[in-house]
Amino acid sequence: MQTFLHKLKVIFTEPAIRNRVLFVLGALVIFRALASIPIPGVDQVVLEQFFSNNQFLGLLNIFSGGGLANLSIVMLGVGPFITASIIMQLLTVMTPKLKSLYTEEGEAGRAKFTQYSRMLTLPLAILQGFGFLTLLQSQGVISGLTTFDFVVNVILVVAGSVLLMWIGELVTEYGIGNGVSILIFAGIVAGLPATASQLLLNYDPSQLPLYVGFAIVAIGIIYAVVVMTEAERPVPITYAKQSRGGSTYGSSQSYLPMRLNQAGVIPIIFALSIILFPQMVLNILSAFDLPWVAQANEVVTGFLNNQWAYGGTYFTLVFLFTFFYTAVTFDPDAVSKNLQRSGGFIPGIRPGGHTSEYLGNLVTRLTLVGALFLGVVAVLPVGMQIATGVTALAIGGTAVLIVVSVVLDLIRRLDAQVSMREY
Repeated sequence: MQTFLHKLKVIFTEPAIRNRVLFVLGALVIFRALASIPIPGVDQVVLEQFFSNNQFLGLLNIFSGGGLANLSIVMLGVGPFITASIIMQLLTVMTPKLKSLYTEEGEAGRAKFTQYSRMLTLPLAILQGFGFLTLLQSQGVISGLTTFDFVVNVILVVAGSVLLMWIGELVTEYGIGNGVSILIFAGIVAGLPATASQLLLNYDPSQLPLYVGFAIVAIGIIYAVVVMTEAERPVPITYAKQSRGGSTYGSSQSYLPMRLNQAGVIPIIFALSIILFPQMVLNILSAFDLPWVAQANEVVTGFLNNQWAYGGTYFTLVFLFTFFYTAVTFDPDAVSKNLQRSGGFIPGIRPGGHTSEYLGNLVTRLTLVGALFLGVVAVLPVGMQIATGVTALAIGGTAVLIVVSVVLDLIRRLDAQVSMREY
């Protein structure tokens, strides 16, 4: 408790850290203000009915940071930027030039890679905005708009999405943590009061054991996510004696921390984006009155409403994306080369190719455990929904994963800032 109070004191007394925290809070205030401004022509009554019966929009509302619930000017949220990032990450597998740009050219290469993602965000935002507004207009959620008004609405939601992308990057640069994840986190947390009030209004004493069971499971999931996210496998590193400037430095011991879940919450976001992508495309195509679009839309909607198919696909995508993202962000060959250049080696393992192979096998085993855990936790609420028949649990489970992961990442980064200032 004393250590916590000391860190809290450092956060609010150290100007550099305090300014970063205040910058994040200011960005969140702007974001929530934008999320409360609806686009013109929205029928709130029809919107509530349409929203309550559509799991697709409920999942998409997570990415919009809650901005989709009232069709605000930031209704697309950071969804287009996330989709662009996924496309760019997939292209690194198919294009060696992009892979070297992301993994081998340092900060300059990653900055250029991010710039490509930003450029791709704009056309994706235009397509998504046009598709969603067309769908909502056909359902009567938006009415009384001329062609000019419709175009203005498209421009508004595209500008809102690009603005959120910019705010998220500012938070990453001048605040603390990943700005995009923080915006999603803020939208989820902002919806908690409304969810709690709805539960109180619909409270039924006969379902008290069910509520208690859900609370216990939620606490267990939170605890498990914290433990698995913080778990790491330390790999011992020994640095040989070195001679510099006529002086000889003795060997030293260190370790390389290998996290059990190195990908964090990214696989969850990627998996949901892939699941929602077909419906986004169909929403766009629905504007052209193609005969096969309605049938395809029924198939996709039926798939999303089939909990077994949805849960199985969700688990598989989370599992695969955990391996994919870990492979993109952790390169055993690069780590082995860096260790060899600095005179470090793993005891009992020869430097070079053997070290790379050892690290590759180790990260594969660790990622297997992390991927299985992440997949099970992601689909556990879906299983509970199948067993109990209570709706919206799948969305709630995904939200819990995102919230806990973002909070842990923020705490870790704040600790790093405090430790750096103390040194």
